[in-house]
Order: sequence, then structure tokens, then C-alpha cells
Amino acid sequence: MRLDKFLKVSRLIKRRTVANEVSDSGRILVNDNPAKPAKQIKAGDVIKIVYANRTVSARVLKVPEGNVSVQEAPTLYEIINDSCI
Repeated sequence: MRLDKFLKVSRLIKRRTVANEVSDSGRILVNDNPAKPAKQIKAGDVIKIVYANRTVSARVLKVPEGNVSVQEAPTLYEIINDSCI
């Protein structure tokens, strides 16, 4: 699954267009490498999102085939680090 779609489906970022913009600006790292929206995500990858005032790191636990429910979304990842700057 593409990075931008995973971020939307998992609800780490609310909209896919926002995920694209954040990724294009270089504020998303996958396994410590800058990632474009089309980067393919697999289980075990670590996604780091740099917001204006905090950084969130999450490990991908599973990649769904399609959309998931709101209740299922948090089961797709585990938060490793959530720090304020």
C-alpha cells in the first residue's frame, strides 16, 4: 500500500491530500529515509512524522487490503515515540 493511503487509512493523517503535501515537503521518514507519497509500506516499517511542534514515530503492524473502520485503524500501527519539541 502507498504511504499516503496508509496514513489516511490508519488515521495518522486525516486526509490523503494532506499526507501528500507533508510527504512532498520532506517531513515524513520511513526507516529514517525521506519518503515520497508513492513509497510502498510493509509491516515492520517505521514511519516518522515531523509536525510543527512534535514528532511521532509509529511502527506498521499490518497493512490492510483496503479501507478499515475507525475502530480498526489503531490496530494497524503502534506508537513508538511521541515527543514535543
